[in-house]
Amino acid sequence: MVLLVQKYGGTSVGAIAKIQNVAKKVLAAQAAGNQLVVVVSAMGPTTDVLIAKIKELTAAADPREYDALVSIGENESAALLAQAIIAQGGQAVSLTGWQVGIRTEDQHNKCKIINVDTRRIKQELRAGKIAVITGFQGLNSRGDVTTIGRGGSDTSAVVIASALGADVCEIYTDVDGVYTTDPRLLPEARLLEAISHEEMLEMASLGAGVLHPRAVECAKVNDMTIAVKHSHKTGKGTLITMAGEKLNTVSGVAADDDVAKIGLLHVPDVPGMAAELFGALAAAKINVDVIVQSIHEEAKKNDISFTVNNEDYARALKLTEEKARGWDGCRVAGNTDVAKVSVVGIGMASAPGVAARMFSALGREKINIQMISTSEIKISCIIEKKELKRAVKSIHSEFELDK
Repeated sequence: MVLLVQKYGGTSVGAIAKIQNVAKKVLAAQAAGNQLVVVVSAMGPTTDVLIAKIKELTAAADPREYDALVSIGENESAALLAQAIIAQGGQAVSLTGWQVGIRTEDQHNKCKIINVDTRRIKQELRAGKIAVITGFQGLNSRGDVTTIGRGGSDTSAVVIASALGADVCEIYTDVDGVYTTDPRLLPEARLLEAISHEEMLEMASLGAGVLHPRAVECAKVNDMTIAVKHSHKTGKGTLITMAGEKLNTVSGVAADDDVAKIGLLHVPDVPGMAAELFGALAAAKINVDVIVQSIHEEAKKNDISFTVNNEDYARALKLTEEKARGWDGCRVAGNTDVAKVSVVGIGMASAPGVAARMFSALGREKINIQMISTSEIKISCIIEKKELKRAVKSIHSEFELDK
């Protein structure tokens, strides 16, 4: 008997009719001879509504109370889906993250899952029930409810699948699978049959919204195959698995407009300055992405530029300005009118000329590159936000990804 873990996102369970359709799909999978564990997100915009309510009270919510509030959306969708399955003649039980033994770090908000005690899940499966589990939430060592960050239900599903030794983790969403780029930006985008964990991790980290990066990272570490499929359509979707023998030079183009740039100008060229700045940002749990340091014409001075997401921009700018005040002659500039475009491919490391082709494609469109970042399997450029769609189209065409 095959053990499947399925995850349904907020749009997939966003209304009662959609929940009833999901229940039908889940029961069909069980009838085909599979054991089923289902992980759900909150219905539609529920989490955003809850966040808006707490922001009406304060701009700096207590982390524990924030988690206690925003985690309740998943309880609603899990109970409704379990009831829908029962109403259609099946057996199901809804379970919270803490009821199934999801243990997390002690901190709140974007915490990591430490382990999963699978005994309760296995008990329900042996009883012939479908276990419907809340994503996004867990319990820390103090017995407090915690959340694992936006998009965390993906991570919950993969962690649970890995802990149970499931055959596959199926992520159901409102798209047909993983495309060569965002089809909303480029209709010619092509659906990928398969992509490696490494490539998907880069694309997820670079703004591809199909999967959360931590979910892909967990799948890679545990050699878990993920299948990304449409919730309300039939189709094979996209398999995310170990890299095969064929290594694509470029598999996709990622576009990310959730980017802000901060520049620190005339920084004294003294050892430890960068460590001091980025240490402060790390202590504040601010994730920094692209970093560029350039030598200034003025003797013993550097310019440092880096990017963060828009949510962290105000805090990062404030911290950077605080540091700059202690450094003679240093000033800070911020810019939220930027975006990031990237190419990803696991075969890139052994294929010279990818960067040149990408830069040429942007050059032909008169798109200025502000910052560049590279790894073995990706190249990213920071550009003006208004140029993002043209950049994606040009690069996608250059590498013939629509064929």
